[in-house]
Amino acid sequence: MSMAETGKTATDVNVLVLVGSLRAESVNRQIADVAVANAPEGVALTIHEGLDQVPFYNEDIDVEPVPAAAAALRDAAAAADAVLAVTPENNGTVPAVLKNAIDWLSRPYGNSPIKGKPVAAIGAALGRYGGTWAHDDARKSFGIAGGTPVEAISLSVSTKQFDGKHPAEHAEFVGQVRGAVQSLAEEVGAALVAK
Repeated sequence: MSMAETGKTATDVNVLVLVGSLRAESVNRQIADVAVANAPEGVALTIHEGLDQVPFYNEDIDVEPVPAAAAALRDAAAAADAVLAVTPENNGTVPAVLKNAIDWLSRPYGNSPIKGKPVAAIGAALGRYGGTWAHDDARKSFGIAGGTPVEAISLSVSTKQFDGKHPAEHAEFVGQVRGAVQSLAEEVGAALVAK
């Protein structure tokens, strides 16, 4: 279903981007930057800064006042129409920083800030599968947390593909990232119709 058929235009779509790597020169951070710079017209992507400041999830501290970094993450997710995780793979699964963010976004139980919102996971990893396991696990965790995983969005690449260059220097890859963002934006319209 197209965005036009739902009455929601692409100019209305806000996507929260969560980067699963804290390293300053992370390839996945570069991919997130590519997504922001090449978003389809009217689709706004915002990379959430400060995931390294979010404390490990613990119900004992998930009380008022909620830790500021966790509250900021929840507020950003509540304001977004969709969530895009751009993440590497650590030891065959989701990096702790991203899993922790998902744990905070899973609460309050039954009324999480990502409830019913389209979520997708893309990115790159050193291995030949390009982070596929982490992306699968991220979609699973987001779904359990209340989001609506978009299984059709799949972009897992080996970092070796970039030959040491910035991902932005690979036109075909930039097009794939743009296509993933476009598909996620279209899911926002489909989610609105389903309500």
